[in-house]
Amino acid sequence: MRNHLILSALVLALASAAWAQRAADVKFNPGDFGTMVSGTITGNEYFDYKLDAQAGQEMFADLKVSDNNGNGVIYFNILPPDSDGEAIYNGSINGNTARIDLPEDGDYTIRVYLMGNDRDTDKTVGYNLDLSIQ
Repeated sequence: MRNHLILSALVLALASAAWAQRAADVKFNPGDFGTMVSGTITGNEYFDYKLDAQAGQEMFADLKVSDNNGNGVIYFNILPPDSDGEAIYNGSINGNTARIDLPEDGDYTIRVYLMGNDRDTDKTVGYNLDLSIQ
């Protein structure tokens, strides 16, 4: 019985964790080189925005808090194609505005996430993320 309860708890935890992570492909309108995306993050959630780009292009990303019920401690990382979580830009260290030259072709991930007390106490932070590729 105890093993059954542990297994049930593990399955529930994994299902909750998988549900909490979201992703979306970012596409620009014809003739545009950028767009604004908006959303909310709660607690341990993160949101991955996927954006196709070429080596040598410059990516610009700017994250602003739009609303929150905590301290608004939100950041983003930029992950290169096929990354296992290692970032080429870390917003919690470098700030919430990035302008970087991309090193390779492929799908880049802009991961928006919370840190600190907002993450630990399941606060919700609304945001606007301005993205462009040139």
